[in-house]
Amino acid sequence: MSVPILSFPPGDLARLGLFVSDNIHYQLSPDELVQDTLRIGEGSLTDTGALAIQTGEFTGRSPLDKFTVKDDITEDSVHWNNFNIPMEEKYFRIVHQKMLAYLNGKSEIWIRDCYACADPRYRLNIRVVTEKPWTNLFAYNMFLRPTEDELEEFIPQWHVLSAPDLKLDPEECGTRQHNATIVSFKHKTILIAGTGYTGETKKSIFSILNYLLPQEKGVLSMHCSANIGEDGDTAVFFGLSGTGKTTLSTDPARKLIGDDEHGWTSDGIFNFEGGCYAKLINLSAEQEPEIYGAIRAGAIVENAQFFPGTNRINFDDASITENTRVSYPLPFISNIQEPSIGGVPKHIFFLTCDAYGVLPPISKLSKVQAMYQFISGYTAKVAGTEAGITEPRPTFSACFGAPFLPLHPAKYAEMLGQKMEAHTVSVWLVNTGWTGGPYGKGHRMKLSYTRAMISAALAGELDKAETVCDPVFGLAIPVAVPGVPDYLLQPRNTWLDKTGYDEKARYLAGLFVENFRKFADGVSSDVLAAAPKL
Repeated sequence: MSVPILSFPPGDLARLGLFVSDNIHYQLSPDELVQDTLRIGEGSLTDTGALAIQTGEFTGRSPLDKFTVKDDITEDSVHWNNFNIPMEEKYFRIVHQKMLAYLNGKSEIWIRDCYACADPRYRLNIRVVTEKPWTNLFAYNMFLRPTEDELEEFIPQWHVLSAPDLKLDPEECGTRQHNATIVSFKHKTILIAGTGYTGETKKSIFSILNYLLPQEKGVLSMHCSANIGEDGDTAVFFGLSGTGKTTLSTDPARKLIGDDEHGWTSDGIFNFEGGCYAKLINLSAEQEPEIYGAIRAGAIVENAQFFPGTNRINFDDASITENTRVSYPLPFISNIQEPSIGGVPKHIFFLTCDAYGVLPPISKLSKVQAMYQFISGYTAKVAGTEAGITEPRPTFSACFGAPFLPLHPAKYAEMLGQKMEAHTVSVWLVNTGWTGGPYGKGHRMKLSYTRAMISAALAGELDKAETVCDPVFGLAIPVAVPGVPDYLLQPRNTWLDKTGYDEKARYLAGLFVENFRKFADGVSSDVLAAAPKL
């Protein structure tokens, strides 16, 4: 919908400090935003009609350049650490004024009104002001889209200002370098300067919801995917990159609620977003048909390369970045839940890719074990995935999303434990990584077996199954799962070198214990007691 400048209340812009007089593009349609991008020479069309862009210097998030204003609202509530970096309010004001002056000097800007949270009880209205039309299209794709009637009475609660080409002076602006993402809860404003990576917009909204919803609404915010079965049973999947979160939550027998960000209320869950932001590297129609089919008119392809002399994407080309991406509205996927709301989860899956080959392929967690594993957020990167990695590298990301959590991880874990208890939820730890030995000696768990284990759990076939206790990690391991060889369920049985298994198990247990030390002051003694036994 293209709206003339007079249809956009000029007082709203003035209150923001914007006085652009030439061209304000408000609430343009995807096609109009694509045409604007082509007009300014910052994109091209793929053979399927998707818009291909380059985000410039930054092809991923820059967590060391994300700041939160430390003021009387946040000083005692934010968990200040390497991800929640404080900034004095005076520097926010300096950067804010610089961004306003910069945008006021542009011949045209793009404005979009949108919102987050599919559950109307928790809706957050957002106004996004962008220097680039493709950033505006990203906001259209990723956030929820108001109807024309809703726009008539739309009042923004938060503002996002995006200026990728504005380079900041670090000394003057209190930043680390020339780019920054700055959040002010007092001013309800997010400033994104010096970076064109669109994911900064998405994750900044996720971060503020992770602050607001748990404290103000009693809603557990989660970095997870979710789906729902024909009988209305909801399942949630947590997992870091490479664990299979997207693959395992995309099930033809179940409808997708969302692939990344959700809230858990007293009576169900809801998607924060209105779109998907999927990785493209090594994508194929056979492995990920839904994502492959979503790369069409209206989608944005980021930092991908074409085959020479064509406009056909080379999905295996990582010459710009491994982090090639596509964003598209959720309705581009056929098997979705509309609206993006489900009931209280019956099953939660923590996905980990254990490259050491010592965690069982599936195990059931008690409440305190779930809280411990949730705060730990473990997976492992393997050799070859990143330059310089020559052996498995453990990765711990609290609540499976540490860079986006303004509060202490124990807060989210406590809420998870309370909801587990209130609703009798089953939590499963699923190892999609190695078996029969560590990376380089063993082999990756077959996807068909992992799917069979998850299907059995969802069907209730494991609820009362006989289990044995892992002596190191204390996990309850089923002795039998339909469709899975019994010997695979006990990881030690799959190793020829039993002594080698014992050594690796103790080594990984030590990594868990060492990582958890930084959270010890914020958790209860029973959660601490759920640690592996050395």
